[in-house]
Parts: sequence; structure tokens; C-alpha cells
Amino acid sequence: MKHPTSAMLHAYWNGLRGARAAPERGEIEPGEIRHILADSLILEVEPMQRSAVIRLAGTRLCALFGGELRGRSFGTLWGENPAADPWRLIEVVVQETVGVVVGLVGVTQEGEEVDLELLLLPLRHRGKTQARVIGALSARTAPTWLGLRPLAGLRTVSLRILSGSEASSGLPPRPANDPEALGRPRLVLHRGGRS
Repeated sequence: MKHPTSAMLHAYWNGLRGARAAPERGEIEPGEIRHILADSLILEVEPMQRSAVIRLAGTRLCALFGGELRGRSFGTLWGENPAADPWRLIEVVVQETVGVVVGLVGVTQEGEEVDLELLLLPLRHRGKTQARVIGALSARTAPTWLGLRPLAGLRTVSLRILSGSEASSGLPPRPANDPEALGRPRLVLHRGGRS
């Protein structure tokens, strides 16, 4: 995690869950994370319908997109990007009960871009492990136009899965599918791919 907001939310979530895979939604105390509430969100997940709806969204997050996000489908944040698959992010979080850190680029109608970081973490809700997700979406830098011109869409540029064992160990996150990755470069970008 590169953004302090992501690191703070992850530390809070990790402290709440203890030895469990995920904490209960009712354990979240807004006052404990008041410094990052403006960038935070909670998603209501319906796995059978493959949908995630924004249930709560912070003020800075709403300002990024130029309006209230509550009630919107999480996937609409990616705009008209046909290559985007935001449901896949939610699916990994709820089915594997792990966190994900996603590098994004937000784009305005005018073509201006800003680098963003998205953290998504599982929550239990009334005993169900696939019902809620807590997260934070924050800009790595604050361009002068941020908040004045809304983002029209997102583009995913990187994804890292946080394994359960490393999240509770206090060690820096590393890819969950490569236990030997410590000490090696963690992200390699190749030109090309899906277009």
C-alpha cells in the first residue's frame, strides 16, 4: 500500500479482526477512523446477482465523482470502459476473504488523469462473510482540478492480493500467490495485453 489512507484503514481492520478472517460490520466505529472517513466506502454485496452497491461513501470520494455515490453500482465508477471487470475485484475479496490493493487511473471528460489507490477488505455482516466490503479510494497526489471536474471513469493498472497470514503478521504486504516474492520486484508492467 502506497497511500497512508489505505495503510490506516488496513491497520484498523486488521486490529479488529484479530485471528478471524474478517471483522463484523457492527464493530466498525466511525470515530476510530475519522481521519480517513472522507475517502472510505462500504459496499453491499449480492454474490448471486454479481452486484455490489455503494452503501456509504465519504465526502471526498463523492467529490471525486461529482455527486452522491450512495446507491450507485460499484461498477459504474469505471464508466464506459469495456475492458473493466470491477466485479472480479469484489469476487476475490468476498470469496477468498482477503484484501486487495488496486492501482487505478481516474480520467475526467477532458482527459485529465490522476493516480488513485483502492483498498477493499472483507467484512462479516450478521454472520455472513460475503455481504459487505469496506474500502478506501484516495488520490496519490492532488492536482489543482481535483474536485472541480469529476472523474468520468477509472482504469485499473495494478492489483495485489493481500494474503491472510501476512496481513496479521505485521509484515509488509506481498503477493498472496508467491510466498517467495520478498526481495524480488513485486510489479512488472508489460506493454500490450487486452485492448
